[in-house]
Amino acid sequence: MPFYEPQNCPSKELFPGVTITPIWGEHVMMSFVRFSFANALVPTHQHPHEQAGTGLEGEFELIIDGEARVIRAGDAYVIPGNTPHSARSLTENAYALDIFYPILEEYTRDLL
Repeated sequence: MPFYEPQNCPSKELFPGVTITPIWGEHVMMSFVRFSFANALVPTHQHPHEQAGTGLEGEFELIIDGEARVIRAGDAYVIPGNTPHSARSLTENAYALDIFYPILEEYTRDLL
């Protein structure tokens, strides 16, 4: 299927207050990330997948390999594979779009 309405796609809560809505193809995945309250946290982690993204609404702090930035709507970032990173919302209902290559299968598992 080539067209999706993210609001009608399955979502899953990764951490308290952090919900993702992944949409994926054969090799690439988009993940809409919603922080439902201020200070919702994605703890420091890393994965072999390359990740890029952009802020869509609100603000969140993104720490990539020890460097912290506040991400607002329109700001973009790239996280190389195997690089430690974390995120924490600064506002209620912060919203971002992350793109992964290859697909982060643990995000899509249980949503098929």
